[in-house]
Amino acid sequence: MTVKEARRELLRRGAEIKPTVHIGKEGLSDPLVDELVKQVKANKLVKVKVLPAAEKDVTELGEELSARSGTVLVDSRGSVLIFSDKRTHQQLSDRK
Repeated sequence: MTVKEARRELLRRGAEIKPTVHIGKEGLSDPLVDELVKQVKANKLVKVKVLPAAEKDVTELGEELSARSGTVLVDSRGSVLIFSDKRTHQQLSDRK
């Protein structure tokens, strides 16, 4: 499976879940990053909703959150971000 196919598979799985982490006016606080890490470890795929009160651009928030949490930003659409753990993303990419 190529990286593109792995991303497509993660997007398909992400469409079936609801946002469980919300980013508001406080932005990327340490507890929010910790919560994302905890949920990614438990569920392998997490959807994050960026509320209108957030001061930064959605794409910037996604990249920064990915770097701080050690996760992979799978997709950014509108105000929704989808994150996966590196291991799941790598395993899907390595499949044949």
